[in-house]
Amino acid sequence: MEENLIIDVSESNKGKEQIIINKKYKIDFSYIRKDNSKVYKCTEYKKINKCKSFIILNDKKEILNYNSSHNHPENEYDVSLSIMKHKIKDRIEKSSIPFGIKIKLLYNKISKEMGLICPEYNSIKSQISRNLNKKLPSNVTTFAEIPSESEYYKTKRGENFMIFKNSNLIIFQSPFQAKLFREYNDDIFVDGTFFIAPKFSYQVFITRTYAKELDSFYTTSFAILKNKEQETYKMLFEML
Repeated sequence: MEENLIIDVSESNKGKEQIIINKKYKIDFSYIRKDNSKVYKCTEYKKINKCKSFIILNDKKEILNYNSSHNHPENEYDVSLSIMKHKIKDRIEKSSIPFGIKIKLLYNKISKEMGLICPEYNSIKSQISRNLNKKLPSNVTTFAEIPSESEYYKTKRGENFMIFKNSNLIIFQSPFQAKLFREYNDDIFVDGTFFIAPKFSYQVFITRTYAKELDSFYTTSFAILKNKEQETYKMLFEML
């Protein structure tokens, strides 16, 4: 068996675990043996080359056996493409705020980390977008479809900021915004905007307050209203 083997864990286009050998060869997961070790076969195994190279790893990803009899050229570019897509997908899945991910910036950062011949951004842009869309919540088309609970209603501190929802109104206000709203309520500014309101709603209603000690304005709540009825506005201010 070769010494100083470098292995990276990646993923095939079908979502199967894939092992990268020395950043030159791709080897796909094949099956698990009785001792729970995993057997991986070269991606050229079922192609015209019929490559018989394989690697066996234990559950700690330690190499138990490696057959390096590759009968085809190395392909650093194809390998770098797989690694890049896997790393980007992994970063997206681990992100708590996928809305804030800047795809091109993420690509540039990972490119520098990899130190390989990296694929051009346009060659993987569509794949990255699909991974990002899977992480985002499904599109809401009616007011009733707005969920009452969601991981996206949490701040980075794990605090819930969706404070009220009924059939006509949903209010968002973090604990910090609530504190500002209580302590600096001498001057409260409101803005009802229609331009950014979801198609299934009537208005986005925003409150702001002025903190004199800080000499700054702060947004203290967001709300989505389904209609412009007086009772809806009354409920909004009662809950705030």
